Order: sequence, then C-alpha cells, then structure tokens
Amino acid sequence: MSALSVAFKDIQIFLKDRGALFQLFLLPLVFIVAYSAVTASFETEEQDQRIPLPVVDLDGGREAKTLLDGLDRAGGVQVELIDEKDATQMLEENEIARLLTIPEDFTEGISEGRTVTLRLVSHPDASLEKTEAVRLVVEGVAQDMALESQILASLQQMGEMQANAPPEYQEAFAVEKIVAQAQSQFDRSQDRPLVTIEQTVPGQESEKEELPSTAEVAVPGFTVLFVFLTAQATARSFYDEKKIGSFRRLMAAPISKASLLAGKVVPNFITALIQTAIIFAFGAFGLSLLGFTPVKLGNDPVALVIAVLLIALCSSALGVVIAALARTESQIGGLSTLILWGLGTLGGSIIPYFILENMLGPIPMALPHYWANRALDDIMVRGMMLADVSLALIMLLGFTLVFFLVGLWRFDFD
Repeated sequence: MSALSVAFKDIQIFLKDRGALFQLFLLPLVFIVAYSAVTASFETEEQDQRIPLPVVDLDGGREAKTLLDGLDRAGGVQVELIDEKDATQMLEENEIARLLTIPEDFTEGISEGRTVTLRLVSHPDASLEKTEAVRLVVEGVAQDMALESQILASLQQMGEMQANAPPEYQEAFAVEKIVAQAQSQFDRSQDRPLVTIEQTVPGQESEKEELPSTAEVAVPGFTVLFVFLTAQATARSFYDEKKIGSFRRLMAAPISKASLLAGKVVPNFITALIQTAIIFAFGAFGLSLLGFTPVKLGNDPVALVIAVLLIALCSSALGVVIAALARTESQIGGLSTLILWGLGTLGGSIIPYFILENMLGPIPMALPHYWANRALDDIMVRGMMLADVSLALIMLLGFTLVFFLVGLWRFDFD
C-alpha cells in the first residue's frame, strides 16, 4: 500500500459526505456574497462625506442660482433647499445644524452694485469646525461673485466713457461686446481654472493609496479562511480511522509513518485546490452576474499558483497538528473552532490584515493566515510579481514544515 492508495480511499469517503461538500465548496460563496452585500450598503451610505448645508432661497433669481451652483462646484458642502416655514423649527430642534438664508433682494442688489447680506445661522451644539468650513466656502463663492460683478460694472463704465469716441471705435468697443466677452471668460474659468491647488501631506502618501473593494477583500480573505478550515477534515479523518480500527491495519501495511501521514494529507491538499479554483472563478465571473464588482487575479499567474499551492499545503500540515493534539471527537471540534476560526480572524481573513496591523501591531505576523492573506492580497489586488511576495511565500513554506514536523513528532500512531 502506498500513500496514494491511502489518499484515494479518503477522497472516495469524502465525496460521499454531502454536508462537507456544502461547507467547503458552497458556504464560502455564500459568505462572499453576504459580506459584499452588507459592506456595499455601508459604502453607499457613507460615500457622500460633504457637510449638509440647508438653504432657504427667498430670492429665486439668477444670482441666487449662480450662488447655489457655485457652492455645489466648490465642494465640501451639500446644498439642500428647504422651505422657510420649516427651517426655523428644524434649526431650533437641532434637526439641522446650520442654515443659510438668501435674502429676497439678492439678485437685484448684486445687479445694482448694492451690498447684500447672506445669513448663516448655526445651532449651539453644531460642530464649530464644520460651521467654520461652511462659512469659508460660502464666503469664497460670494467673494468670487462680488468680484465678477465689480469687474463687469467697471467694464460697463469704461464703455459708457467712450460714448464720445469716433463711431468706428464705438463699434469695436461696444459695451455689449465687452461685457459679453468678459462674461464668457468668467464662465470658462469655472470649468478650466488657470490655477489649481494640489494638497499633499509629507509622510502620509501611503494613506492616499486606494482601498480595495469589498470583493477584493472578501474573495482572498474567505479563500484563506475556508482553505484552512479543511484542516478539520484531515484531523477528523484520522479520528474516524482510529475509531473504526482501520488505522491499525494501515499501520500494519508496509508503509512508513511519514508516507502514511502524507497519504492522509493529500485529500485535504486536493480539496483545498479545488476549493480555491471555485472561489476564484466565482469572484472573477460570478460576482458580476450578481451586480458586484468582479475581482482580478493579478498580473503574475505563476506567483498566484505558487501561493495557492503553499496555502493548501500549509492547511494540510496544520490538520496533522490538530490530529496529533486532539484525542477525542469533541477535542477535534473544539480545537478546530479555536485554532482555525481564531487564527482566521486574527490573521486577516474576516477583518483585513492591514487594519489589524494598526490595531494589534506585529501580532498577526505570527500566524500563517496573515501571510496567506498578504500573499493573495499583494498578488490579486496590488498586482505584485513573484519576487515582490517572496517573503510571504517563504513564511508559508516555513509554517508548513513546522506543522508537518510537529505533527509527525506528536502524533500517536498506537
């Protein structure tokens, strides 16, 4: 009897277990869809980070509309037109934090060059920082409008001063032409400003990196989680063999202990590879059919294949460790829950590892799940090549060797 014969027998037994097939092949897809749906709903709610600015427009004229459009273009505030009758009560009851009122004579006053007053009122409990930010935005837009009005008025005065000039000059420098030309320049400057400002904070460039989508977090994370969960199947396979007495017959066969363990590990390894292929195919093609953003598989197929092989091998070796430490069926279930779900959570399969690094420091780096998640994330999301993820792959190989040696050392072959 060889290790392959042992593996083939275990695969046949595994294929008859429909519950295990559902848990290992379909349950990961359910988790990915649920995670993507819940996270996407939160992203939709939080995507508009502008400060709400309720506005009562008592004017309704051209200049009032120009002001509102300018506030929208300025960014930072979200204009919400509300009725005057409800505004005061909403402000008093703190349903709105601040209120901007455009007076009735706003358009007329600006056209005539008179001073007009915009009224910004805030609730006592409103954030001072946000109120000041709103004030600066409103003030900036209003000043731009005032400057534009003053320039147009000056041009009109200059045109009127040329009333006594020769006819050919009057036609060339007609007031209507000058004002229309200036107005077109102002309108063009809104879309194509001569000066733009780009703000950066030295030392914080890494924070500006685009965050992965929900699917890009879910697919690698749940792949790692469920691939390592197959280690429980390996441990249970050892227990079942001992329970029915067939393990003694295997020990009596002309096969070494290492080959016997390898034969019991191979089914877990093959299962993990099939599992990964199904999850990746669903992430790349199935998610788009459900309305979610599909995931990419990276730019280096060789790096991805090596990473998947090492993750599956590491999971299989971990199953041997669980089988070596557990003596009863309840111990297998308890250790599997504690080790596999605990390591999965701390290793970044449920909460992204880059968030855990900020919360727990270097602690996740002591876990194989961390390096598995990091390898897949670097390859699939960041598009890194084999050389770039070599450290993560070496760490996975190291964990695999340690797990297999510990399992061989501690395993009870009696």
